[in-house]
Amino acid sequence: MAKVMVVDDDPDFVEITRTILLANGYEVSTASNGDEALRLMREDVPDVVLLDVMMSSVLDGVNVSHAMSEDPLLRRVPVVMVSSIASSPSAGMFPTDEYLPIDAWLSKPVQPNELLAKVAQYVQR
Repeated sequence: MAKVMVVDDDPDFVEITRTILLANGYEVSTASNGDEALRLMREDVPDVVLLDVMMSSVLDGVNVSHAMSEDPLLRRVPVVMVSSIASSPSAGMFPTDEYLPIDAWLSKPVQPNELLAKVAQYVQR
């Protein structure tokens, strides 16, 4: 069973996403901030990570993706960045000219079929 980690500080988003993934046969772990996510990933490496941009700090997700890319254990884990930052007051803080070690992008609100298609694209079942 493929393991998906959902990293987001919005409990409603986490629960909805978790429910959709579980109903479609995925094993799901969750974290509400970057530090917790990195700790849990190092204990049990997921097959794909859904990562929010804005959590405990505005660019918490960006920092996590960089930390993962520098970690030999996590650098091959696909990262799907999920965010509503484009429509938020913090949009200007997003590093559009910086390399981001992510594999894909989903904008909130995420449609269930779009979520499942993106996860399936990066998970070897």
